[in-house]
Amino acid sequence: MRITASENRSVATGPLSGLRVVELAAIGPAPFACMVLADLGAEVIRVDRADGRRSFEEWHQVLDRGRRSVALDLKDPADVAALLDLLEGSDVLVEGFRPGVAERLGIGPEVCLERSPGLVYARMTGWGQEGPLALTPGHDINYLALSGALHAIGETGGPPVVPVNFLGDFGGGSMFLVAGVLAALYERRRTGRGKVVDAAIVDGAGAMLGMLVGMDAAGQWTHERGANLLDGGAPFYACYACADGGYVAVGALEERFYAALLRGLGLDGAALPDRDEPGNWPELRRVFANRFLTAARDDWATLFEHTDACVTPVLSTSEAAAHPHHQARGSGPATVAPRFSRTPVEFH
Repeated sequence: MRITASENRSVATGPLSGLRVVELAAIGPAPFACMVLADLGAEVIRVDRADGRRSFEEWHQVLDRGRRSVALDLKDPADVAALLDLLEGSDVLVEGFRPGVAERLGIGPEVCLERSPGLVYARMTGWGQEGPLALTPGHDINYLALSGALHAIGETGGPPVVPVNFLGDFGGGSMFLVAGVLAALYERRRTGRGKVVDAAIVDGAGAMLGMLVGMDAAGQWTHERGANLLDGGAPFYACYACADGGYVAVGALEERFYAALLRGLGLDGAALPDRDEPGNWPELRRVFANRFLTAARDDWATLFEHTDACVTPVLSTSEAAAHPHHQARGSGPATVAPRFSRTPVEFH
């Protein structure tokens, strides 16, 4: 078994330095979770197929950073034995198979935990390890639909809007998997025992709806899309087109931020309808929309920069990478987060 290094290995200085993670190659949320663990300093070894084939490999170039890899045929008993040997010196296994596949390959939780009692066995699926839909195919859009999250996203009178795969795969899936792994590792310090982490995208997406459910129970959320405070319904928390076809994002929720918005737009608040009455929102939206159409996106960005109006340009990923704030911090899309004072992570 030969382990090869990726071109972008993380320097072992992060807070998870000394932790070894074995990743069974998959797509989407499992690789993203392992990228985060690698970003935090863990040594991540990805187990690839023996024939070298990987689905959507070009999509995962950023997600693959910080890895080393080994090619194994998990249908070959000798390679299964090699994987189990590798797990003996590892802390975490991450797999993204459908329920039952790992067991059929002879690398299910019972086998692995018997061999390595302190192992954290992390499983990433869409529907979870059990339940009526556990073996049913699905994608991000399906898990969001069944969780209730997708219903809330979209414009008034229109269909639900698909939020790329940020909310389901990476939010409800990857980040809850990472949280589960870290929690299991913390508990292992006390007990010396590993455990199975069952991370399901549908569960994570549902968990993120907590505040919305609370607002609904308090009578402050309707089930009409685009008609609520945080779904684009409020004219002071929405996106507006500009004269050049670009857009700005307005997040002037609090009174002082709203006042700064009106000053920047040159509007007299006393002459406008009460913003706290949702019935006035269509008229306010019309006023704001007409005003933003009088100048280009970057002109508005310059005018509102360093004010309390909470107005920012809507940038593409390439524009975001070049923005002065990201340049000053050395950050931007697809960079390491969060940061730590004593254990920075770098890539070479």
